[in-house]
Amino acid sequence: MADVLGTGPLMTVAEVAEAMRVSKMTVYRLVHAGEMGSVRIGRSYRIPESALEQYIASTNPQEPPPAPTDKGTAAGPD
Repeated sequence: MADVLGTGPLMTVAEVAEAMRVSKMTVYRLVHAGEMGSVRIGRSYRIPESALEQYIASTNPQEPPPAPTDKGTAAGPD
C-alpha cells in the first residue's frame, strides 16, 4: 500500500475491521468520532496503519490493573 506523508501504509475500512475483529460500521464510528485517524480519498476512507496502532495502544494501557486487596467477604456486620 502507499505511504502518505510518512504515516505508513493505508488500510481500507474493511481491512481495519478484519484486523480488529469488529464490523465495518464500528470502524466508521471510530473515524467519525475522531477516535481513529483517517484520510478521505474521494468518497472512501483509508486508515493509516500508524493510526490503527495508536488507537490500539490508547485502548490497551501498558500498566497491569491493580491487584485485588484481601478485605474479607462482603457480608455485613453480625
